[in-house]
Amino acid sequence: MHQDVENIMFSKEQIEKRIAELAAQLDREYAGKNPLMVGILKGSVMFYADLLRAMTIPVEMDFMAISSYGAGAKSSGEVKLIKDLDRKIEGRHVIIVEDIIDSGYTLSYLKRMLYSRKPDSVKICALLDKYSRRVVPIEADYKGFDCEDEFVVGFGLDYAERYRNLPYIGILKRSVYEK
Repeated sequence: MHQDVENIMFSKEQIEKRIAELAAQLDREYAGKNPLMVGILKGSVMFYADLLRAMTIPVEMDFMAISSYGAGAKSSGEVKLIKDLDRKIEGRHVIIVEDIIDSGYTLSYLKRMLYSRKPDSVKICALLDKYSRRVVPIEADYKGFDCEDEFVVGFGLDYAERYRNLPYIGILKRSVYEK
């Protein structure tokens, strides 16, 4: 897998440090609120697990699976709900934990859908923000890193279900996905 990576954008150490900072911020802002942390499958799993382990306040966990990519390298713009929450969120503080904000289609759809269920708040915590690709206006409330307009993999991010288990975030060689 490593041979398919052009170069490393964020090292394992950089990611660990930033996750610790985000966890401390969330601990401060959600102390006494028992937030529901919603991991967006599959890409956020590594970030989600490390973030929750770094937090010291009580949290509850749930997952959703939503897609706007399919097997391609670009968002299709069509959002599909694959797995919904297992619990009600009315009156709860919800934090969506996502791997990357790219076009904004998925998170915009998700935030609207969740707000229709009457939570007290819905915030977004994303590891990466690829703002230059934004089509729908949406912002992360908490973000790890700004991301250049490159095709990135690793630390949960994939191309065709591969590379998720790389311990860093790297730029995938064009020759891999422009076949």
